Amino acid sequence: MAEPDSTQTIVFFDGVCHLCSAFVDFVVRRDRAGRLRFAPLQGQTAARLLSEEDRRDFDSVLVLHDGRIEKRSDAVLSVFSRLPLPWSVLARLGRRLPRRLRDAIYSFIARRRYAWFGQADSCRLPTEQERRFLLD
Repeated sequence: MAEPDSTQTIVFFDGVCHLCSAFVDFVVRRDRAGRLRFAPLQGQTAARLLSEEDRRDFDSVLVLHDGRIEKRSDAVLSVFSRLPLPWSVLARLGRRLPRRLRDAIYSFIARRRYAWFGQADSCRLPTEQERRFLLD
């Protein structure tokens, strides 16, 4: 697995959530520049870099960049802003919506994600291609 450095953007996700894993797959396929790294909230990288409170927030994708944590819709838009067109444009458009509305939609989906998409008994194993993007 890759090692983090201070210039990377790290996306923390619920490692047992099928929707979250699909999000990671989606982003890895589109992040041609290799700007993003990924780590499950249940992993060692999260334990090292996040507060205990943030590590317990499995209802949110978290993005760590330049010492700042972004959560919920801000985190998703932050990820999309680092991808090529059309995703970066969609991120800019998404930021025009009020955060309160974006986060309400995000929370609605997050609360139902296990029922709609399922969950695994443990974090999934990465494919060979994904190993260079995953931190643990």
